[in-house]
Amino acid sequence: MSTPVLQSFIAGQWIGQQAAQTLRSAVTGQPVHATHAEAIDFGAALAHARTVGGPALLKLDFQQRAQVLKGLAKHLLEHKERLYVISAHTGATRADGWVDIEGGSGTLFAYASVGGNELPSGNLVHEGPAQSLGKTGRFAGSHILVPRRGVAVHINAFNFPVWGLLEKFAPSFLAGMPVIAKPASATSYLTEAAVRVMLESGLLPEGALQLIIGGTGDLLDRLDGQDVVTFTGSADTAAKLRVHPNIVRHSIPFNAEADSLNCAILGPDVQPGDEAFDLYVKELVREMTVKAGQKCTAIRRAIVPRERLDAVAQAVSARLAKVVIGDPSAEGVKMGALASHAQAADVAERVALLRQGAEVVYDGNPTLKPVGEGTAEGAFYAPVLLACHHPLATDVVHDVEAFGPVSTLMPYDDLDQAVAIAARGRGSLVGSLVTRSPAVAAQLVPQLAAWHGRVLVLDPEAAPESTGHGSPLPGLKHGGPGRAGGGEELGGLRAVKHYLQRAAVQGSPSMLSAITGEYLRGAARIETEVHPFRRHFEDLQIGESLLTHRRTVSEADIVAFGGLSGDFFYMHFDEIAAKDSPFGKRIAHGYFVLSAAAGLFVSPAPGPVLANYGLDSLRFVKPVGIGDTIQARLTAKRKIDRLKVDAKGQGQGVVAWDVEVSNQLGELVASYDILTLVAKRPA
Repeated sequence: MSTPVLQSFIAGQWIGQQAAQTLRSAVTGQPVHATHAEAIDFGAALAHARTVGGPALLKLDFQQRAQVLKGLAKHLLEHKERLYVISAHTGATRADGWVDIEGGSGTLFAYASVGGNELPSGNLVHEGPAQSLGKTGRFAGSHILVPRRGVAVHINAFNFPVWGLLEKFAPSFLAGMPVIAKPASATSYLTEAAVRVMLESGLLPEGALQLIIGGTGDLLDRLDGQDVVTFTGSADTAAKLRVHPNIVRHSIPFNAEADSLNCAILGPDVQPGDEAFDLYVKELVREMTVKAGQKCTAIRRAIVPRERLDAVAQAVSARLAKVVIGDPSAEGVKMGALASHAQAADVAERVALLRQGAEVVYDGNPTLKPVGEGTAEGAFYAPVLLACHHPLATDVVHDVEAFGPVSTLMPYDDLDQAVAIAARGRGSLVGSLVTRSPAVAAQLVPQLAAWHGRVLVLDPEAAPESTGHGSPLPGLKHGGPGRAGGGEELGGLRAVKHYLQRAAVQGSPSMLSAITGEYLRGAARIETEVHPFRRHFEDLQIGESLLTHRRTVSEADIVAFGGLSGDFFYMHFDEIAAKDSPFGKRIAHGYFVLSAAAGLFVSPAPGPVLANYGLDSLRFVKPVGIGDTIQARLTAKRKIDRLKVDAKGQGQGVVAWDVEVSNQLGELVASYDILTLVAKRPA
């Protein structure tokens, strides 16, 4: 039987019939797939992305693309078992595959939530607040973010064939950029399967996603300044791509997430036998064995107090000796193979280099007998734990990364030395600190943060819910300084903004309001005889405004509000003390002013406004005293159609209202936004 040939998905077509490179099962060494020999027309791929994919994506807005991501996540989960079967050939256990496959789907869900909750309708983000640039308020400036009009090229590593694809695809798609993804060849058969599942969903606009199997050819030479390149892989390759002549010439944004010598520090307060000591040992063993240590976030350097070195070495070695290695489908197996035979050979070579500066504490390879039939030809490599007794005087342990189940113990004598050892990694994706002491955490974390993209502080309180040292999360930054690439992947809205172009805009408030789709103070308002709260979502116009009647604040108001709220602060009730205050008089509660303003602008009868669910940017600008008269202006500031439907099938959207409360002198006394759910017209 011939080996199945993988195909690239280019310009809407699957291409590839002739076999090129043979890809073997990491478990048995048997051929499972081959890359294709046919050349890819990268000019056609880019043209398709720019002329078909980009326009198709921009026919949808942020909210609609978020809905697509949610649908894709559900579809992938419905077909996950297809992917798990294929994932086993990469050497991944079921638990490893869960991180990759279901973790990838979870990332899509997370970005669907980012789009639904943090981005507006339309394809423009107003990054305010606006600022006045003139004396009379007729000239202002602000910032906007819009989708770039290019292509996002994603070059991924071999270790997470599904998650690696989706964690870059999700923010790019949400930002409205078509994607050309190139997975590492060794495990590209799993990425290809995931892309086929995604396309089968029918949810992706044409041209939104293309797939390269094999090399990138002249793709990078064809990019321009509207494009973006993101890379995950070795620091050496990242350095070469960063200075690619065309990337430099066109100032193409380049984001790298590179391998790094991540560390985990055991606090000096932690003793053997402590729960925190066991947490440290378990975390280190887990990072050495999950995905067979093939994680860019794995712990490569375990930094421990010198007097705890032997205790940690013994505890970790004892746990590693119990790890069952073999075919992921065999009962009891906890660690599978490395992704390829080439990877296993590379790890062995790097361990030999590390041994020039460190001694072996534990090595399971001399007695390794992988469990399962046919595993003798698999790419298995057992965990290796080393110890470097003089880490500040040894370079190799801070320069060489064995990308597998390998870690090196390094002792420190004081906290400053622990930080210095960590810094020798020259920038890492993540560092961990296991301690019971808040004082130790407060001292170390600000220093570690200069060298790490993420810092995990692990103690018994956090342990039951901790996602662990090696788990990047969609809502938090994934990336690191220096050797780690200097980039940022993930991070919620931050990652989406990487694919958007920021521009400053200047003009009159009315023009800026029209451009941003958001009312800015000073812009023209729309005033009609209809209360804005009586408008359905579709009918309400940005800038629609209501100036309320007036209300004079009395002493009785202050007394009644104090009695109701329980707030008897002296500024409201003590005439003598209030006279000695900076205000020189008794003043009303700020929250009374807020409540009184609501009473002025709320339309009490049932209507389209369903609920008030929050306040933003609340400021009490000036005090309101007894006898002052207040008036409110309510203006529709922003509308977001989140495509929500209630239990009765009633559509709804979100409206943010700008509220200005002024006194009898026309002075602003309170300012805020209120957020409401507003019903759409009945279907």
